[in-house]
Amino acid sequence: MVVTQENVAASGGRRITPQEIADALRERIRTGVLRPGDRLPTQAELAEEFGVERGAVRQALRTLREERLLSNVSKGSPPRVAEPPRPAREDPQPTMVALAPRLSEAFSAPQVRIDAVCLTAQSLIPALGEPLRLIHEGRIRPERIDVRVLLPSRDIDLAFPVSADAGSDAAAVHQRWLGMRNAQGQVLQYNLQALRGTHGIDVHVSFRALPFTPPAKLYLLNGTEALYAYYMITRRAEPTDGGMLEMYDALGSESLLFSFEERAGQRDAAFVAQSQKWFDALWETISSDLTLSW
Repeated sequence: MVVTQENVAASGGRRITPQEIADALRERIRTGVLRPGDRLPTQAELAEEFGVERGAVRQALRTLREERLLSNVSKGSPPRVAEPPRPAREDPQPTMVALAPRLSEAFSAPQVRIDAVCLTAQSLIPALGEPLRLIHEGRIRPERIDVRVLLPSRDIDLAFPVSADAGSDAAAVHQRWLGMRNAQGQVLQYNLQALRGTHGIDVHVSFRALPFTPPAKLYLLNGTEALYAYYMITRRAEPTDGGMLEMYDALGSESLLFSFEERAGQRDAAFVAQSQKWFDALWETISSDLTLSW
């Protein structure tokens, strides 16, 4: 029910109840007539509007405060419409589960910017499948996509993956990683740049080489969210044409991905801002040109 002066007049003198006042104000908040942060009229103004005593207004405001729709109710000044509750913080999930929905949300923006620091693009490729599907279905259509990826240089001695047998197969383990890095990076680049021709989207994908092995991976989405996961090192064996490779390696797709959102509060916002500065500093200083090749 929305109570107006006309409603009051039409009530034929019947006294408006506190619940009806609360209903009217709640409806104004729900429909956006009153927006988060807006200050309500004074109790005197509301009492005059609804043709009631101030006590009825105060009772209605208490109801809305208990529903967490108002803030500053008892500080001697008109209350404000409360900010909506923060989204519940989700528990961290494995990268392969958590990354795709976050990327899909990021790709719903007109200007998409993805920055990543990782060992290879192994987790990015399957996670990008969902936003690409939404684009091909016509459900989202960003105007521009910028993707920057920092990967270890081929010329460094990686901390991992490395041979688990004191130097034997070291070259084979490194060559295996290099092949993955280059192949996955090229697939990522091809899948995104194809959107230029199919959907007319302005796409830019670039890579740079790091002089160290990142101990964790970081994804920055539109400068508003940071996703962070540690590389968990394990010993494992992998069959190849030349036999079994015993190595210490990271299974990045299984690493738990922790989300920090700018909108979740000052602490998260500071982490996002510092992570972006860290990435930009690496990109602009000690990283080097990287051309992926087979």
